[in-house]
This record gives sequence, C-alpha cells and structure tokens, in this order.
Amino acid sequence: MLNYLKPKNLIKIINKSQKFIFIIFLVVISIGLVEALILSPEDYKQSDTVRIMYVHVPAAWISLGIFSSIAFLSFGILVFKNKNLSLITKSLAPSGFVFNIIALVTGSIWGKPTWGTWWAWDARITSMLLLSLFYLMFLLSWRVTDKEDKAVKISSYIAIIGLINVPIIKFSVEWWTTLHQPSSVNIFTETSIHSSMLLPLGIMTAAFALFSLLIFLMKYNTELIKIKNKGLDRL
Repeated sequence: MLNYLKPKNLIKIINKSQKFIFIIFLVVISIGLVEALILSPEDYKQSDTVRIMYVHVPAAWISLGIFSSIAFLSFGILVFKNKNLSLITKSLAPSGFVFNIIALVTGSIWGKPTWGTWWAWDARITSMLLLSLFYLMFLLSWRVTDKEDKAVKISSYIAIIGLINVPIIKFSVEWWTTLHQPSSVNIFTETSIHSSMLLPLGIMTAAFALFSLLIFLMKYNTELIKIKNKGLDRL
C-alpha cells in the first residue's frame, strides 16, 4: 500500500486517470452546454440573461467547496505534519482561485442588466471578493517564503482564518439586506428553482467539478515531479 505513496507511482496513476477524466469532462460539458444554452427555458423576467447562472453559480459553489476543503486539510497539516496534505492544498488552490474569479466576473456581467450596475458593495459580492483575497494570500505565501516548512504553516493559518468567511458568504443574503437574491437551491428546504433549470445547473456543476479535478491533478503531478527530481523516494 505504501508503494503507491512513492512519487513515481503516483505520477503514473495520475497520468492514466487524467485521460479518463478528460473524456468524461468533454461528455458532461457538452451535455451541460446543450441543456443550458438550448434546452433550458428563458426566465420570465430576465429572459436569456439568466443563462449566465449556469456558469456563475457552479463556479461559486466549486470555489467555496475547494476553499473549505483546503481549510479543513490545513487543520490536518498543522496537527499531523503530513507533507502530502500540504501538496494537496497547494495543488487545490489554483483551480479554486480561478473559479472564484469566474464567479466574480460573471456575477458582474449578470448584475449589469439585472441591477443596472457592474458592481455593488453588496454583502454577498464583497464577501466573495474577500474570498479571492484569501486565495491570493494563500498562493502568494508559497512564493514569497523560501523555506517550505514556513510556507506550509503560513498558508495553513491563512486558510483556517479564511474559513470564517465561508458561512458569511452563505448566509449574507439572510443576515443583511442585499441586492443579491436568496439561494434558489437548498439541500434541507424546498428548492425554488424549476427542474428544467435545475438539471442543466447540476450538469454544469458536475462539469466544473471535473475540470477543477483536472487542474488539481496537473498541479499535483507537477509537485510530485519536483519531489522526484530531488531524489526523494516517499512523501
């Protein structure tokens, strides 16, 4: 079992799985785009503008999910001093940051016809912007620090502190008066969005999740190659 933790073995597994995941991603994103752009109905108020939702919402969900994962893994890093966990968090961050920016940009584009402005210092929007700053600080902590152990600690503390912002993003539309609409999709309560829109939203979310997995595997693979080139036989 421990042999699988050797960088050279992990690299082989990742290289094989990437091709398989990429094919699945192409199939899912193709179905999702057809559902979102062609088959799903227009909104009775926003018309075709509502189709931005199929990019904006999944990007926001993936961004929040990745940062939450990084934060919880960071607890494990500080407690167990596990090098592999730090490689995983380091590899997760780029895709999370990309999706965070996508969520902000598409939200701005959606906001112009809906609210009449590209940007508003709304609680949900501002807290999402704050999330991008935590992502940026996390990524920069690996670049500005020469010592790896120090970078691991700093990045872990940043992620754990940033976790406080996640529930603020989630409940901001309930805690404050905001321009942003309340959540239409709820796990524990009734979902207000129609199934004809919920289906493409779910498919696009799955496609984005697969794409983020591909970015993660590419980054993780790069980190493993660096370790292998240093002559280290095990993580």
